[in-house]
Amino acid sequence: MSQRKTKFDRSRLLIGTYCIDTYARDEAHVRAMKACGIDFLTAAPADHELLDNCKKFGIGVMVNGILPGWWGGDGDNAGKYAASVPLEKIREAAERLNADPFLKDHPAVWGVDVGDEPSALDFPHYGKVIALAEEMLPERMVYLNLYPNYASVAENTSGQVVSQLGTATYQEYIDRYVENVKTDYICLDNYEFAAGTDKLYDNLRIVADACRKSGRDFWMVLQVNSNDPEKWLSVDMLRHQAFSSMAFGAVSLNWACWTAGWWHNEVLDKQGNQTEQYEKLKKVNAEVRRLEPLYMKHKNLRTVFVGSAFDDAVNKSGVDHASSYSCLAFGAVRPGEGENVVLGEMEGREKDTRAIFAADVTDTGFTSSGATRTLCFKSFPGWNYRTVGNVPVSIVREGDLVKILYPAYGAVMVTAEKE
Repeated sequence: MSQRKTKFDRSRLLIGTYCIDTYARDEAHVRAMKACGIDFLTAAPADHELLDNCKKFGIGVMVNGILPGWWGGDGDNAGKYAASVPLEKIREAAERLNADPFLKDHPAVWGVDVGDEPSALDFPHYGKVIALAEEMLPERMVYLNLYPNYASVAENTSGQVVSQLGTATYQEYIDRYVENVKTDYICLDNYEFAAGTDKLYDNLRIVADACRKSGRDFWMVLQVNSNDPEKWLSVDMLRHQAFSSMAFGAVSLNWACWTAGWWHNEVLDKQGNQTEQYEKLKKVNAEVRRLEPLYMKHKNLRTVFVGSAFDDAVNKSGVDHASSYSCLAFGAVRPGEGENVVLGEMEGREKDTRAIFAADVTDTGFTSSGATRTLCFKSFPGWNYRTVGNVPVSIVREGDLVKILYPAYGAVMVTAEKE
């Protein structure tokens, strides 16, 4: 699938965040957001002060409230989108945007939000809505986020999940989306520390497969906040979400939430002060940036878990797993004894290069901070190898065996190019 040319730079791994309350829209707050590594905002209004400050610091906004909104919610409104928001309302809203003297050419308006977590029963109408919006707003991204595999909340019963998704399975939900809605990306949220690591891995598998087959980009919305007011997610918990997503080929990461949106322990408190999540997120975003240049020159071909003694999250995920993995330019890729990685096999987007992206998933109880992990592979003559980690790594060569030492919960990318 060809990509639309919009203000959203698809050559970058762009990092977003959800929700920006009134107390966080001034210049100082937006400057601090940029310093944290944020590239774009979602669930943000067409607020003039906010947009002008975002322009000043190069932050884009997926503006809500321009096109009529829609949310799948608890399933009561499933299948009612077409009746509530006919195409004429979309046309009228797009015409108003194109005529608005402030908004129509504003460089911070990268896109428009067209809804959140719709039922599959509404996908046929969404296909028409998005096609019309893209035609009328050629330089704007039209942003739609999908349900995760547990639908609106992790506490849903199986019956509630089905009523909200509008399909019997999540696989069918994504298949229906691909069939009906022709966005050049698939975006969804999955909150690991509310729903469980097994749900995250299963979700990553299904959507990554759909993106590979349909030629779409894979965008993930993750959590920096918590559904438990007593729990503050650690740096390693943020790393696990980001690097696991990248191992499955995600090319945009979006953190929920910057200010109060849902749940607790956001990046800013209700007075606009930075919480402890600010520095944690800043650190992880910087580590993603370190990987970005090489990562974005490659695309994901396949993802497997490699190691031994896999936990239930891996075993339930439906993702292939093995004790070692070999592919072109990389032989017998494996972690150290007793360790596990989620491994993405990649190829160059333009050059004839190959790559592997490995994220440590040994301990999802998050009790191994400070430990060192090992990734080994057999190198082959005629290839030049290059390694980058989320932080600096150590490389040991023993003949054709390459050993990379890196910190627990970290990520390593190795590229191979023909001499």
